[in-house]
Amino acid sequence: MLADCWAYFDGVVDVAPTTLTKGPRGGGRDRDDIVSHVQEAERNYCSKLGTRVPPRTPWVDQRATITDALLARSPGGARPSRYSLRRLAWHVLDHAWEIEDESA
Repeated sequence: MLADCWAYFDGVVDVAPTTLTKGPRGGGRDRDDIVSHVQEAERNYCSKLGTRVPPRTPWVDQRATITDALLARSPGGARPSRYSLRRLAWHVLDHAWEIEDESA
């Protein structure tokens, strides 16, 4: 399920413009800032899965570490794997939808 969410997010990012529409008061982030936020949030969340991903780890390797931890049922993790899976999937999709909404 999470791999599908990541694929959807990547597809949205691939077709989105780099500059996104800002809110009525000028707030909001551009595409690359959102991508960086999602990547960093996932990296930080690894501690809840009982694993660690060093900064500047390629995203493909980071995602593999997350997948391995979830499949191993997050041994030593602070949260149940099912909760972590839902939380990570929601976060990725939420930002994919944000990029879609602000691409118009």
